[in-house]
Amino acid sequence: MNVFDFRNRLVDDYASYIKSFIQIQDKRINDYVEENLESGLLWPDPLIQLNQSFESGDWIDDFVKKGTLHEVCGRIFRIKQEAQGEGKPLRLHRHQADAINAAKTGNNYVLTTGTGSGKSLAHIVPIVDHVIRRGSGKGIQAIIIYPMNALCNSQFGELEKFIKYGFPKGQAPASFAKYTDQEGEEIRQEIIAKPPDILLTNYVMMELILTRPHEKNIVQAAQGLRFLVLDELHTYRGRQGADVALLVRRLRNACDAKNLQCVGTSATLAGPEAYDTQREEIAQVATKLFGDVVKPKMVIGETLKKATPEVDLKDPTFLRKLRERVADTSYIPPIEYQNFINDSLSIWIENTFGITNEKQSGRLIRTKPKSITGPDGAAKELNKLVGITEERCAQAIQGGLLAGYPCTDPDTGFPVFAFRLHQFISRGNNVFASLEPEESRFITVYGQQFVPGDRTRVLLPVVFCRECGQEYYSVRVEKDPETKRRKYTPRDLSDRYQSDESEAGFLYNNSNNPWPEQEEEILSRLPVDWLDENRGALRCRRNRLPDLPQKVSIGTDGAETSAGDSYHYIKAPFRFCLNCGVSYGARQLSDIGKMTKVQ
Repeated sequence: MNVFDFRNRLVDDYASYIKSFIQIQDKRINDYVEENLESGLLWPDPLIQLNQSFESGDWIDDFVKKGTLHEVCGRIFRIKQEAQGEGKPLRLHRHQADAINAAKTGNNYVLTTGTGSGKSLAHIVPIVDHVIRRGSGKGIQAIIIYPMNALCNSQFGELEKFIKYGFPKGQAPASFAKYTDQEGEEIRQEIIAKPPDILLTNYVMMELILTRPHEKNIVQAAQGLRFLVLDELHTYRGRQGADVALLVRRLRNACDAKNLQCVGTSATLAGPEAYDTQREEIAQVATKLFGDVVKPKMVIGETLKKATPEVDLKDPTFLRKLRERVADTSYIPPIEYQNFINDSLSIWIENTFGITNEKQSGRLIRTKPKSITGPDGAAKELNKLVGITEERCAQAIQGGLLAGYPCTDPDTGFPVFAFRLHQFISRGNNVFASLEPEESRFITVYGQQFVPGDRTRVLLPVVFCRECGQEYYSVRVEKDPETKRRKYTPRDLSDRYQSDESEAGFLYNNSNNPWPEQEEEILSRLPVDWLDENRGALRCRRNRLPDLPQKVSIGTDGAETSAGDSYHYIKAPFRFCLNCGVSYGARQLSDIGKMTKVQ
């Protein structure tokens, strides 16, 4: 499957769906919205990032031979596909091996690597090794805390594969259990009665365990706790971070954990600082969370490796080959591994979408996701290098990425260029316009308070009648405490709050179909159920008089003034359209089904 074609079909279908809901009568607004939709307002160009390869570390069997891990770990940590199979030997990434060595020092440590890098093994292996050496069934020896149940459930499944697969039923070398709010009462009572070696939970449940008397057996079972793991360390920020930091301290005290080893896992290190500086900052944050020292050298980052050879991307010889490669529209990318990785475009693609060198240290780091097209896209960047049209550059890049998937690394069996396409789809927002005549008002789809560079011209959100597409300013009317004049400020369509000081409503202005001033013409435009007949003459019902459109004069700053432009104001909820006349019953209080935004 060509993922780029699939993305285009998906976006085209979504665009057709969205446009079917948008009806805008004003040509200037309609053209402006169409232009922005076409340029990707709600569906910007997708971001591309290659899945990185990691430097290989030791085999689990190597750790067993050195005595770093118990021999049973050699049976547990293998690549297992079936419950009864022995599996294949497991080779760790270098950062996983570094983490196991760090665990053996007894120091607190943090592993900060990207998605799919096997962070969980960095703490599961040392924990299981400890349980085996000390003996299973001697209380809770490790607690792993996750920020959400989904992660807890996922890791529980991985533990099952390692610890249960390959062992007779009921003879697993270590026990583990989830204790969240998703288990039934019967399962929770079993865990309380017989606590496992390894407890998986979330920070909210851990807080409850420490405070609920009927769960005190879990706390007692965790006396002398050896390991505490905080997964996804980067999610604990601000108030939540403070809550978790205090939780760690309370847990340490409640469990009398004098030799507690704290472990954190986190997303990839990122920032403008050098790698060593980033490690120091991570260590400081982790120290605050754990309430115990984390040394900078105990912050372990991922160690990446390139598939393609290292070359000078500015070298004239390389650029000549790259130019020839991109220009050749008949060229078929090689699928043989060595030919593919030595292809000039493959080299450029990996450096652009996959791995680059950190400026300060020269260390290999992930590149930021980048779009192929657009003003900041890779095609424009390649165009500047080789002088070939952006369109052709985009085609060549897509072809190179797609060719890298069926081409596999003979050592790992994985695709050379497995890549992720990130497509963001926005829910949309209002159109905003200034309070000026239709032919000259400022229009934008980017929410802001004033017209750029002019604080005397406010911007108000514009919504549209679903029946005819007539535009209305969605406003809130309030009295200025200083000038005592009424002022019209922005209001979200769903905001219906009304009070003596503040009122929700709409402003109407249509030079082609203005609201009339003569009573007879007004009566001809009102909904039928607003009218009464009195002695053969029509009149507006008395209870509808407060809802009649009110003529107001408003300046560009949103305040009423005799020198301003004329509008007609109607209170929310929207009773009827002043342009097409469609009306709504008194019980239809929500305006969401009557009016639409660009979304």
